[in-house]
Order: sequence, then structure tokens, then C-alpha cells
Amino acid sequence: MKSGLILYVPGALLILILLVKAPTLHRRWDQPPMRAVCALLVMGCLVLFLAAPPTIAAVNRFTGVANFSAPLVFGLITAFSGSCVVLVLQWGGGPPAVVRRATRLTVAVYGGVAVAIIVLFAIGEAPVERLRDLDTYYADTPWIREMIVCYLLAHTVGSSALTVLTGRWLRRTHPSLRPLRTGLALIMTGGLLDLGYLVAKWTALGARWSGRDWDGLSTDAAPPLAAGAALMVATGFIVPLVGGSATWRDFSEYRGLHPLWKALRGFAASSVRTVPLTWWSPVGIRLIHRESVIDDGILALARWFDPCVRRAAYEAAREQGMSEDRAEVVADAAMLAAACGRRTAAATTATATATDDCSVPLRDREPPRLSGRPLTALAREFRGSPIVAAARAAAVRA
Repeated sequence: MKSGLILYVPGALLILILLVKAPTLHRRWDQPPMRAVCALLVMGCLVLFLAAPPTIAAVNRFTGVANFSAPLVFGLITAFSGSCVVLVLQWGGGPPAVVRRATRLTVAVYGGVAVAIIVLFAIGEAPVERLRDLDTYYADTPWIREMIVCYLLAHTVGSSALTVLTGRWLRRTHPSLRPLRTGLALIMTGGLLDLGYLVAKWTALGARWSGRDWDGLSTDAAPPLAAGAALMVATGFIVPLVGGSATWRDFSEYRGLHPLWKALRGFAASSVRTVPLTWWSPVGIRLIHRESVIDDGILALARWFDPCVRRAAYEAAREQGMSEDRAEVVADAAMLAAACGRRTAAATTATATATDDCSVPLRDREPPRLSGRPLTALAREFRGSPIVAAARAAAVRA
């Protein structure tokens, strides 16, 4: 059992990924890329489970045929490679008729290779059961040798195409498309691991043909590379689906608002009693709750807003070459940060008055309004802008 854990664990993770994304895959089943993703995940799971030595022994024992698992696993690896190529074709786009023809040709070629693997095993002789080193043990056996070469060639073509094309798309993808870039990076990493697996297999096979014994590359080095490759590739195909979902966008926005929520929740709690959340509350409800707390905090601090701070921050941002929109956000964040500092200081000291040409005390002014920019942009500048940090420090010193 221990010898199979290195394949069973990533196989179980693939099943978990498949179950989590099953609703999305079901809703988009009419889309060819979704069907290709589903086929790839299923094939990856089957390969990882059936290629484990305990499973190989069980299948051979159940069928009563020594090494029956060999054409089964090799055929599934070939199908997995074909699924990778089909998904690359679907992602690449182009005229629908051309993509359909290329997809059918790929299915036909890889299907033919899978049939050839079965036929070659049937006409060959492999009477001695080998659970971990069948590739090298039968490297010189007629027909079995050709079967092994067939599956390695098909897998090499599929893995190389996937790795090269995802690398090209990664270089061309805009940095703003973070889920897609992350997915492509994971797929490319998985492809490189898979190429490492193939290098180990081909090297061990070539060593056998030349009379050397480098079987350790095939039996010890290759399986971990294959497991890591399958997990990386499958995760890479899933990440863009998750990252483009409404739930992921809500979670990203919810996480981005944390610094602003943390700074304002104390002021909001003093003026408005918020509804408590349960641990099972969905992220969409949590996002609405966090936005409400931030809005309430801003309202509670309105009388502490200083237009002088806002104007100085805006001018400093423009002098640094920021666009007008970003300068507005920085100015809002600076005024809000200064108001937080003044409001905190006012809990123990007298209310501060403004300086410069704003000589009217804050409590006697009409409070200025924020520019209405998105809260996520405000939170980003509130946390990381040096101009905002300077305004906050100045307010604390005052």
C-alpha cells in the first residue's frame, strides 16, 4: 500500500477537484472546452489510481492475465495525452470548422494508438508479472517493446505540445488576467514535470537497449514526476474556471477590503450595530457585510474629514505623475486615514483644529465627501500609499 500512496494521494486530490467543479462542468457541458477538461480530469484520476503497484496487482489477479494492467494503463495515458492536445486546440480558438477537424483528427490518431497498444500486447508475450519495472524488463521483448514505444511517443507529443503552447500563451497573456496566468503557469509547470518523467523513461529504456541498467530512473524517479505533473496540469485547468467565477471575485474583493474594514470597524460599531455573521455565511454575504461596516465607518468619520489634507495629498500624487483618477483615490484615502487618527486622538484630547488656510475648526465645517471611487481601490491606497502613510503620521503627531 505504501508504494501506491505516491499516486493515490494526488489521485484523490484530482477526484476532489472534479467533485468541487462538477456543478460548473455540468452547467457548461455544451461547451467543448468543458468536456475536454472533464475528460482530462477523469483520465488523470484513472491513470494515477490504476498505475499504482497495489492496483496493478489487483487488476492482474482479477483478470487472471499477467500484466493485464500494462495495456490498460498505457491506453489511459494515451487518452490523457490526447485530451491535453484536444484542450489545447479548443483553447487556441480559430475557425470552428478547423478546430472541429483538428479535434477529430487528434481523437482518431490517439484512439488508433490506444488500439495499437492493445493489439501489440495481445500478440506479444509478457508472462512474468512486473508491478513497477515492466517498461525496462520487457524493453527487448518483441511487440511488447513496440507497445511501450507507442505509448511513450504519444505521450511525448501530447506533453510537448501542451507545454510549448501554454508557455507561449503565458507570455502573451495580459498581467491583469491573474487567474488565467496562474492556470497557464501551473499547466506549464506540470508539462515540464511530465517531460522530466518522459526523459527518465526514455533514458532508462535506451540504457536497456545499450546493455546498461538504469532502471532506477524508471521505477524510482519517474512516478513522483508523473504524479506531480498530473496534479499540476489538472489544477491549472481548474484555476481559470474558479478565478473567473463570481464567488472568487467576491472573495478577492472581500480580502482586498480587509485593511479598510479593520481601520473603520471600531468607528462603525460606535454608531451602528451590525448584524453578526455565522461561520457558514457565504462569501457574498460577508462581502456585503464588510462593505456596510466600511460605509458606516466613513459616515461616522465624516465630521473629521479635512479638505486641506485631501488637497495636499491630491497635489502630491499628481506631482508624482499619477493619473487624475488614482490621485483622487489617494487623496480620499489620505483624508480618511487622517480622520481615523484625529478621531482616535479626540477620545483622550480636545478636538483638533485645521491648519494652513483651513482655519475653521473641523466641527464647524461642512464635511467634504469622498469622490465615490470603488472601495477596493480606496483600500489598496489606504494600505500601501506612502502619501497616505504620511498623512496618517501627520494626523497622529498633531
